[in-house]
Amino acid sequence: MKRKITAKLQEWKEQMNGRMPLLIYGARQVGKTYAMQEFGAACYKNVVYVNFETDERIGSYFETAVHADYLVSVLEKYYQTKVIPGDTLIIFDEIQMCERALTSLKYFAEEAPEYHVMAAGSLLGVALKHEKYSFPVGKVKMLTMYPMDLEEVLWAKGKQLLSDTIREHYESNIPLEKMLHEEAMQEFYHYCIVGGMPAAVKADITMNSAMDQSEIRSLLLDSYIADMTKYADKTNTIRIYEAYDSLPAQLAKNSKKFQYKLIRSGARASQYGDAIDWLIRAGIVNKCVKCSQGFYPAAAFQDISAFKLYYSDMGILSAKLGMTLEALDSRETDRFRGIFIENYVSIALKNNGYNLWYWESDNTAEVDFLIQKESHVIPVECKAGDHVKAKSLSVYKDKYQPIYAIRISTRNFGMVNDIKSVPLYSVFCI
Repeated sequence: MKRKITAKLQEWKEQMNGRMPLLIYGARQVGKTYAMQEFGAACYKNVVYVNFETDERIGSYFETAVHADYLVSVLEKYYQTKVIPGDTLIIFDEIQMCERALTSLKYFAEEAPEYHVMAAGSLLGVALKHEKYSFPVGKVKMLTMYPMDLEEVLWAKGKQLLSDTIREHYESNIPLEKMLHEEAMQEFYHYCIVGGMPAAVKADITMNSAMDQSEIRSLLLDSYIADMTKYADKTNTIRIYEAYDSLPAQLAKNSKKFQYKLIRSGARASQYGDAIDWLIRAGIVNKCVKCSQGFYPAAAFQDISAFKLYYSDMGILSAKLGMTLEALDSRETDRFRGIFIENYVSIALKNNGYNLWYWESDNTAEVDFLIQKESHVIPVECKAGDHVKAKSLSVYKDKYQPIYAIRISTRNFGMVNDIKSVPLYSVFCI
């Protein structure tokens, strides 16, 4: 399946001066291994693939020395292949299982930048202890990989023409033809349930998998919970799970600001701050921080004590809530449809590289998201239907005079009164 990160991998490969080893972050099962191996097969004469989780023996060689020339000779003998600068891609996968391998990236950068080295691992943000070996700060290029966005899912379904058309109308603000608009809306609702984890998307498309996508989503949810036990001590594991388990209740509130009391009675930030940080660093949730003002730069006006947490994948959210496509279409779930919409927008914005902020003024007005584009702060309002009147957005516009605002809803493309109408299925264009 075609992934957007491939273009960034190509840019890294073609960099002539100062190329450093590439380290790919990302939550479990977002497609890091697949992307690296497919890129290696397409763009290099040969690939040396090292998996430190499935082959512990190779990791023992890194305990002896981590200088580049030594490791290249080890890899050539171990895998019986020649490592040629520029023609061979070296992949260190599940690198969190061998911290000396992580340290070795520094020496590849300093001693042998002619070698193309790529690395990735599950839960890199929480699995590394850093007790004995240092992280190669400034010696690696880092990329974050996310679950597939709706555009990538459309590509996988053979609907690139539809995604291209959506992009054209996003730029022109001209409404999409009604039939295409309705087709795209159905794809959006389907994405809200299946999500963007490649295994779930593939099972949904092929329809002949040994497990259907709903089972895969449930397994992914279970694997996240298992990771809490694997990479955290007993006390933190309990608190991580309690914080994670409170997310549906947090999102169901009128004010979605994270409240510790919803974890359990008497819970405090001092007790659960580390647990929440763990969930963020593991890529399981995305954090959206409050801004008290709508001025540039947004980071200067953030209130880090007030924040929202969103699931990092729609499929995990739907699995956690037991939501089905039929239930999402039902009037009985109108309130939860709004939760899905807001969570979906948070994922799409995060995938596009935006920091997540929201604006609140004296608890009287709130704008769902703020995004920073160049030297401008743009307010983003989310609506689950086509009823789009929003007092808070008007308050924000009157107060801060943004160059334009974005309203995301079921309505078609358009631009009225400096408010850009963005249909739900086109958020990947922002």
